Amino acid sequence: MRSSNPVFSRRGFSRDNGYANFNAAPQAGAPVAGANPYATNPYAQPDAQYGAPQAPARSGVMTIDDVVTRTALTLGTVVAGAAVAWALLPVDEANLNKSYGIAIGAALIAFVLSLVQSFKRTPVPALIIAYAAFEGVFLGVISSAVSTYIGPGVVMQAVMGTMCVFAGVLFAYKMRWIRVTRRFYGFVMAAAMGFMLLMVVNLLFAAFGGGDGLGFRSGGLGILFGVIGIVLGACFLALDFKQVEDGIAYGAPREESWLAAFGLTMTLVWIYLEMLRLLSILSGDD
Repeated sequence: MRSSNPVFSRRGFSRDNGYANFNAAPQAGAPVAGANPYATNPYAQPDAQYGAPQAPARSGVMTIDDVVTRTALTLGTVVAGAAVAWALLPVDEANLNKSYGIAIGAALIAFVLSLVQSFKRTPVPALIIAYAAFEGVFLGVISSAVSTYIGPGVVMQAVMGTMCVFAGVLFAYKMRWIRVTRRFYGFVMAAAMGFMLLMVVNLLFAAFGGGDGLGFRSGGLGILFGVIGIVLGACFLALDFKQVEDGIAYGAPREESWLAAFGLTMTLVWIYLEMLRLLSILSGDD
C-alpha cells in the first residue's frame, strides 16, 4: 500500500521496493508468527551458530536520527526562506502586488520541484532543499499579509497550533491510539480527494463568479472546512510516521531519510496553511 503523501506514493517504503507496507509490517525486533522471516524482512540474515534469522546492524541504513536531522534541515530552510521573504517582500499598499506575484511564482516553482522529486527514483537533496526554500518564500509573504491585515498574533498561533498537532499525532501514534491500517488509508485517501475536489470547485466558482465561490473559505463553512483540512493533515502525519517506522524496521537505505523529511515537511506545510486560514476566519469574525 502507498501513502497519501505524494512523495511516498511515488517512491514509498513498500514491500515491492524491499521495505514495509501497511499490511503486515512488524515492528523492529518483532517477528511475525508463522511467516517466513526472509519474506517479511529481506534484510534478515541467518545466525551463524543457530541458523535463526536476525536483522543485524547494517551500515548505510536509515535511522530515526537520520530522519530527524534531515527533517530539521528541511524545515529550517522553510523557516529561513519565510524570514527572508517577510523582511524583503513587504505587503504594504505600494508593494502588495509585487510581493504577491513573487509569492505565487515561488509557490509554483516549489510545486514543480516537488513533482520532479516525486517522480525520481532516488531522492535528490538539492531538489528537496530548493523546494523548501521556495515554499518558505511563499509562506513568508502569506504570513506577513495575515499578520498585517488580520492580526499580528495569528501567525504565531498558527505556528503553535501546527506544533501541537504534530506533537499530538506523534504521541497518539506512539501510544498506538492511532493504527494505520488499509481501512484507515482508504478512508484518508477518499476524504482527501473529496476535500481537494471541493476546493478546486470553490476556486473555479470564485474565479469566474466572483466573491468567495461556494463559501468554503469564509463563515461557518470556512471554519468547518478549515477543521477538516487540519484533521486530514493529522491523518497524513500518521501515514508518514507509519512509513518512516516501517522503513527503519526493514533497513531502508539512509538516503531514503531525505524522502521522509520531504514528506513530513509537505504535510506540516499543509497543516500550517489550514491552521492559518482557520485562525484568520475566526479572527475576522471577532
